[in-house]
Amino acid sequence: MSLLTVEALSKEFGGVHAVQDLSFAVEAGAIHSIIGPNGAGKTTLFNLITGLYAPSSGRVRLDGRDITGLRPDHLAALGMSRTFQNLQIFFNMTAMENVMVGAHLQLDRRFWPSLLRLPGMVRRDRACRDSCAQLLDFVGLSAYAEAEAAAMSYGALKRLEIARALAARPRLLLLDEPAAGLNATESREIDAVIKKVAAQGVTVVLVEHDMKMVMGISDHILALDYGRKLAEGSPAQVRANPDVIAAYLGAHV
Repeated sequence: MSLLTVEALSKEFGGVHAVQDLSFAVEAGAIHSIIGPNGAGKTTLFNLITGLYAPSSGRVRLDGRDITGLRPDHLAALGMSRTFQNLQIFFNMTAMENVMVGAHLQLDRRFWPSLLRLPGMVRRDRACRDSCAQLLDFVGLSAYAEAEAAAMSYGALKRLEIARALAARPRLLLLDEPAAGLNATESREIDAVIKKVAAQGVTVVLVEHDMKMVMGISDHILALDYGRKLAEGSPAQVRANPDVIAAYLGAHV
């Protein structure tokens, strides 16, 4: 069953076709990777799916529901969460506080209960903190719970961003280059976290240039070039596709 469906999606910027008549589906519970050379339209596609951009034409559906053009906060309430290519971390907060920001949809945000710190509010806040502590442990950062984000390594911050995205309790998690800028050890840590996320039943859509990671964890791969679908299929099928080899992977992958 398809959780996410993209139908004839296009986006133009002043006559430049960043995404062109693109259609594909993401099966529930899968790890679906999107690859392509720089400028292929991968991040633009993410921004269209997650409501940061409005498409020039086409449709996006989540579990059969048309979500085209919905605001990101509405999409988060429907079970969609994402990370960004460039870190979007609150560096003046602790790791725990960063994750708790991601859990705001699960909190009681009414004015008077918050002002008066009613017992029910205190219980829910404590439960939220416990849940966020579990997420930090899930991504291997429990030792950093009270550490300032500014003092954490780049690789740890990448995993922190995933923990914060998971705090929204998504059904669909979009990861934009989670291994970018990481060394081999840090990449393996991200690889392990993504596998654990998928094992929990969360559908993952991944944009990534690390082909070793992509080929090792993906159930399905979509290759883009100049905003168009170049190839689609299993890792073995995409790896063997001559158009993909010529456009991106290189002859020795």
